[in-house]
Amino acid sequence: MLKYPKQTSIHLFSFKLILMLWLGCFLHTSSLYAQQTGLITDKAMVVSAHPEASRIGKEILQKGGNAFDATVAVEFALAVAYPIAGNIGGGGLLVYRKNNGEIGALDYREKAPMKASRDMYLDAKGNAQDNLSQLGHLAVGVPGTVDGMLRLHKQFGKLPFKELIQPSIDLAQKGLIITEKEANNLNRFQDDFKKANKHAPHFINNTPWKTGDVLKQPDLAQTLTRIREEGRAGFYAGKTAEFLIKEMKKGGGIISQMDLDLYQAIWRRPVVGTYREHQIISMSPPSSGGILLLQMLEMLETYNLEKLGLHSAEMIQLITEVERRAYADRAKHLGDMDFYPVPIENLLDKKYLQQRMEDFSFEKAGNSTQTQAGSWSVSEETTHYSIVDAEGNAVSATTTLNGAYGSKVVVQGAGFFLNNEMDDFSIKPGFPNVYGLVGGEANAIAPGKRMLSSMTPTIVVKDGKLKMVVGTPGGSTIITSVLQNIIHVIDFGLGMQASVSSPRFHHQWLPDVIYVEEGSFDAATLQKLTQKGYKIQPRSGIGRVDAILVMPDGKLEGGADPRGDDAAAGF
Repeated sequence: MLKYPKQTSIHLFSFKLILMLWLGCFLHTSSLYAQQTGLITDKAMVVSAHPEASRIGKEILQKGGNAFDATVAVEFALAVAYPIAGNIGGGGLLVYRKNNGEIGALDYREKAPMKASRDMYLDAKGNAQDNLSQLGHLAVGVPGTVDGMLRLHKQFGKLPFKELIQPSIDLAQKGLIITEKEANNLNRFQDDFKKANKHAPHFINNTPWKTGDVLKQPDLAQTLTRIREEGRAGFYAGKTAEFLIKEMKKGGGIISQMDLDLYQAIWRRPVVGTYREHQIISMSPPSSGGILLLQMLEMLETYNLEKLGLHSAEMIQLITEVERRAYADRAKHLGDMDFYPVPIENLLDKKYLQQRMEDFSFEKAGNSTQTQAGSWSVSEETTHYSIVDAEGNAVSATTTLNGAYGSKVVVQGAGFFLNNEMDDFSIKPGFPNVYGLVGGEANAIAPGKRMLSSMTPTIVVKDGKLKMVVGTPGGSTIITSVLQNIIHVIDFGLGMQASVSSPRFHHQWLPDVIYVEEGSFDAATLQKLTQKGYKIQPRSGIGRVDAILVMPDGKLEGGADPRGDDAAAGF
């Protein structure tokens, strides 16, 4: 599973670590961060985690489709081309802004099955069994992607739905030429695939996958064909539903036909705030991302970040302390607002957020034991894509299976991975999920409830005009990665690719650690933070940001994250 290192494994700098980071400060300007200017186009752009998905989205736009048509096409293409996170067996969240200024959000997040219960992952002694919420059939929430895409198309689509899904059918039938990263990912999870499945899906290979191999998915092609011909009934009823329910029964899962019948994606109102005269439009609960993003930007606005300096010790410290306070609020106050009264107005109150920073000092590190959620009188494997069409409509969408390849379960006969989103609930108060996040009552398991998410699809507007479309995968690091990219552009004037390629760091209250991308920050800066009392933990790349910036001349610059195979395409 994709887990952060345990806090107990964290030590203060050793000489070896200092030397490694010192050498790393010279490396970050090469390979990963070398590309400083992204693709620039005149009219329209798609940036996604896979070149094939970006290509398909671009071709839909060239045919006269709008951003919503391209969203549908890219979503299904990622289910084929990027199975580690792209999906029809998971769900997602998106925000949009039409060229007339109208904004909205679509919640196609998964839901807990009706047979789910609060303590379903606890043993007889009340101990959490997180393996059950992460691997196998019991970890699966009711999928929402297909219903979400059909609703989006019905509301805003221009081209026939069949034209939007056909490229993905063709790709599944013809086969996908896999990259080195994709081969490595498939090889890394072979044992989990075998453990989670009683059959041999197409993702299991007798010999290790290698660059240039062709991954054909005929079962998935047939499933997509049924969706093309039958719409919603092609997934939530009929043959595909039969395959899914049979898979559940075979592996001890609890999703029923009733769950599939009842599932509906929901239109929601985005959360909206301001930062340095920019309008920030982001996702409302069951995402925690939008609220935390607006909280952190509000806490930062009184500080001159440019004067502190990009990636200076002072900037990293300030943002860390802002993140600490926001994530403490997340643990207590955020959940599915259809089940829990999320205090949005209180959490975004300017006076409250100013008070949260009253005990901050540049002289020393904060402490997560002392920093708890606020109160008042009266809560990593995902993928993101950003789209702007020639008419100026914009979509920011994040979709997920939760962990890499979700539950690792492939529906026999239907060819798609199922999510392990049940782990995003608080399976026990104070017990961390796969991303190290803790939660409580607001995010407890309940039948039909949507689990809390960190997905943060976001759109930025300046002076009534579209400025930026941004989002990322990364579990708990999603929110902080979106935050840092907004700051890079607004406070430091970076272009989109330069922003996306810049090194990132992350703090989430618990564990009380600053995670930094290995070999990406100046050793003296990190040592200065350590001397103030911060614990630093190097780790692999944080997030995979895919974003679009509207330049002053109206052209579009794409930022495709070099940490993956991400690609921008447009015209």
